[in-house]
Amino acid sequence: MILALLIVAMLVLLLFRVPVAFALLLPCLGYVILSEDISLGVAQQRLVAGLDSFPLLAVPLFIMTGYLSNAAGLADRLFRFLMSLLGRVPGSLGYVNVGSSLMFSWMSGAAIADAAALGSVLVPAMRKRGYDEGFALGLTGASAMLGPIMPPSIPAIIYAVTAGVSVGALFFAGVVPALVLAAVLCVYVFCYAWKHDPQAAGQDESGGILTATLAALPVLVTPVIILGGILGGVFTPTEAAAAAVMYVLFLSVCYRSLSLRGLYDVLLQTARTTGSIMLIVSAASLFGWVIARERGPQVLAELLLAVTDNPYVFLLLINLALLVIGMVLEPTAALLITVPVLMPVAVQFGIDPLHLGIVMILNLVIGLLSPPVGLVLYVLSSVTGVSVQQVMWGTLPFLVPLGITLIIVTFVPAVSLWLPHLLGM
Repeated sequence: MILALLIVAMLVLLLFRVPVAFALLLPCLGYVILSEDISLGVAQQRLVAGLDSFPLLAVPLFIMTGYLSNAAGLADRLFRFLMSLLGRVPGSLGYVNVGSSLMFSWMSGAAIADAAALGSVLVPAMRKRGYDEGFALGLTGASAMLGPIMPPSIPAIIYAVTAGVSVGALFFAGVVPALVLAAVLCVYVFCYAWKHDPQAAGQDESGGILTATLAALPVLVTPVIILGGILGGVFTPTEAAAAAVMYVLFLSVCYRSLSLRGLYDVLLQTARTTGSIMLIVSAASLFGWVIARERGPQVLAELLLAVTDNPYVFLLLINLALLVIGMVLEPTAALLITVPVLMPVAVQFGIDPLHLGIVMILNLVIGLLSPPVGLVLYVLSSVTGVSVQQVMWGTLPFLVPLGITLIIVTFVPAVSLWLPHLLGM
């Protein structure tokens, strides 16, 4: 009964558009106040303990890396590099769209940063070359989903901290699923190009291949620094985030593409985003503690084990639940709420925590293309000047390739686990 009341209270507060952090915090404070054996001091300790984590330091650093990359115009260099390679291929701008998002995801770690950086460049270019506007918007939104899956992924850090697994191992677990998603999107682009025959972009617009490659080469080194440093034992994921910030800042100075005013805006955006995320993390820590105290995971495990003892049926059920949750909650908040409940149950079903993490992240980021939350929809609308409704209709067909990728990742665990196991993680 207490569990039900807590969850209902949270949902009611969210329905009334109370910020997520306070929708989590207020029911917990009511629980603590009404409990005879818990003091407010315990609640304060749980709130602080939720932020007392060294891996969480990577979150603001990777957020800053994404904002810096956007402000310094690094996405434009990636775009021109891919255009020089694929300019004369039928459907070239579609492949460039996917490739740009794939490369930019190595620096951003978030779908919103990807959509903001590339949407303003790719959508107008695709419209100019005869691509349907809905297709351009939908492809840009769908390819932005690579950001939270491919390392460095901010949702992966949140999951790893909450579930108690290695951040580095989860980073590498996301590489192959991200490549699978990119491949499925490229197949979708091929089918569109075969049916509609859009105009090729032409190599001459992007200059020579050598010039574009040299211009983009320093940017392409960023993932080598991040993943190579982690894999080589040079630094931890948190230290890799700091190294990424310094390297992107160094590139910005060398390219002379970032003013002091631009740097101030980057710092301000980073502080705002970090503040909102950390407030949710702190409140979710208390919420998770209350749920655990009331035996929430045990109750869910008993319920699911009464329904099925098949791990694949369990994965199907949590997929359906997470797709709905992702429609109403931002991925960070959803992970912080659901991981403490689902992780113990998944272990009983014999599901690897790394596999579960990628499945959960992919489920929840699809919600970024689904109203009413759909943050990527609003970002694309803002940077392209197109209404949110048009963006939404453009992205609907791309739920098919996203769904295909989700099925592959869910029911073929090796897609997520092969690379970490190969690396001995």
